Amino acid sequence: MPVLAGAEPFVHDGSREVGVLLCHGFTSTPATMRPWGEHLAEAGFTVRCPRLPGHGTTWQECNRTRWPDWYGCVREAFADLSERCSSVFVFGLSMGGTLALRLAQDLGDAVDGLVLVNPSVLTRRVDARLATLLAPMLPSARALAGDIAKPGAVELAYDRTPVRALASLSRLWSLVRRDLPRVTQPLLLAHSAVDHIVEPVNATVVADNVRSEDLREVVLHNSYHVATLDNDAPLLFRRSVEFVDSVRQVGAR
Repeated sequence: MPVLAGAEPFVHDGSREVGVLLCHGFTSTPATMRPWGEHLAEAGFTVRCPRLPGHGTTWQECNRTRWPDWYGCVREAFADLSERCSSVFVFGLSMGGTLALRLAQDLGDAVDGLVLVNPSVLTRRVDARLATLLAPMLPSARALAGDIAKPGAVELAYDRTPVRALASLSRLWSLVRRDLPRVTQPLLLAHSAVDHIVEPVNATVVADNVRSEDLREVVLHNSYHVATLDNDAPLLFRRSVEFVDSVRQVGAR
């Protein structure tokens, strides 16, 4: 299946001290994470941003994938980084944040820290909550992509939402919510003041249920959902590097 131009994975080999795994969102592509990845590369980190199965091609192909496919992809990328780097952090946007949380739940101290941007663990939207019931008869629905405040910024993502894949994502949400108390790693939680895709309650649920002693929150006042391409991107990128550096300084004491 041909990959959309610009949807290719991002790979940078830098320091063997710090590796960062970037996880993109549902129906989206590594293009949403590339500016962040380039900033991290300039900071000297080794970076991986895989293209999740079923993404960056067609929404029909995405409908043939399920959450274990996406999770298996990021877990494989994490294993690669772990072989190269002494410390590995996982950064995720939207569903990428969901996958990052699952890695932290499963791998424990192997994950040195998390940076989550508008992570999703539930929805109160009726249409999305009905995805499991609708999937057999409704292959796709209106798009979720493109929620960006910055004029001219465009997200490379599907123009339709694959409903069968969305139903699988909802099952992943249930698992991740249940296991949030297993997350103990240092966590930087960035969430937009206005988000038309992932409701604010998601950040609240994450913050209230993880057991991270080092939990920092950043409110992105000038961005919508895809904050990595939005007005607050420079702030997010800077704070993420500062977070990694401070966590490693604490660990070195």
